Amino acid sequence: MTDMIPAWVNGTLTPVEKLEVHQRGLRHKAVSVFVLSRGKVLIQQRAMAKYHTPGLWANTCCTHPDWVEDPAECALRRLREELGITGLYPAHRDQVEYRAEVGGGLIEHELVDIFVAMAPEDLKIDLNPAEVMAVKWVDLYDLAAQVARRPFEFTPWLRIYLADHKDRIFGTLVGA
Repeated sequence: MTDMIPAWVNGTLTPVEKLEVHQRGLRHKAVSVFVLSRGKVLIQQRAMAKYHTPGLWANTCCTHPDWVEDPAECALRRLREELGITGLYPAHRDQVEYRAEVGGGLIEHELVDIFVAMAPEDLKIDLNPAEVMAVKWVDLYDLAAQVARRPFEFTPWLRIYLADHKDRIFGTLVGA
């Protein structure tokens, strides 16, 4: 089974092929990570080869857990696979659900485990070009203002996180 992710079909959690999940808009499990350092959040620009939302800015990293994968292990795996980041210990902050059209007739309907990790200033990052074009550190308040001014440059889920779940995700971690 290739790219099978946990999704609900007729009320039962079952492995479903990732593209089918998004074509059908099935509710499915996901993981999102935000890496913070000195009041700033690390965001990534998605690679142009991504099958949805290419070139848009997103949170530090996100993915779907494998069928039997623990969300915390998934967060660590994805930090390593997308950004070459190791040695961080993301803390689970919350679980949120959202539904958003992501283009090309695809729908993300995710039940997301949100993780936050604190990083040192000299964090080593080694981008996987198949996943990520660029990264940058942005002050959380500046990020919210940028998203408000130019929403089309950001993924739907990052816009939703900042608009609807900012306090639940960041709380007092960066004075949010």
